[in-house]
Amino acid sequence: MIKLGLTGSIGMGKSTVAAMFADAGIPVFDADAVVHRLQGPGGALLADIEAAFPGTTGADGVDRPRLGAAVFGDDQAIQRLEAIVHPAVARARADFLADHAAAPMVVFDVPLLFETGGDAHVDAIAVVSAPHHVQRARVLARAGQSDERLASILARQTPDHEKRARAGFIIDTGVSIEETREQVDAVIACLLAQVGG
Repeated sequence: MIKLGLTGSIGMGKSTVAAMFADAGIPVFDADAVVHRLQGPGGALLADIEAAFPGTTGADGVDRPRLGAAVFGDDQAIQRLEAIVHPAVARARADFLADHAAAPMVVFDVPLLFETGGDAHVDAIAVVSAPHHVQRARVLARAGQSDERLASILARQTPDHEKRARAGFIIDTGVSIEETREQVDAVIACLLAQVGG
């Protein structure tokens, strides 16, 4: 089995690219979706998050704006939150691998692949990238985003140029959807050729 780590900074189009892999029949582990489930209504992490950050959870799960406000710009608070979330995501990842043990290839869609050391657990890495002006426009089009918030997020992420340098594949989303899909298909073909798939 080839394990492909898929990563990219905020606003680069990683979710769109992950969906392209899934559409091509490649099992995709979506770390963000796992976190949303663990923090959603009845989620397994609610009690621990509430204990660490009182007033940030409720019947609907984590109140993301409140939790965001509780950790924004506070490195120690972010580390406390990560110490709750990361081990649970690792357990879900192990379950995903067991469920797809017969697949010739899987994708791990992990926004902070390099930052969390996840790059050590994959066989190849694809970085989703786009020009900075495209990234900025995408992020600022989202509700609640600002230049200050974008700068804070980017300060915590490995810079795009460094991610690109460390990746075996770069998938450009600053082009048409069709061109991006062609790049995804080429990555799949290249990796499956390595395992005879």
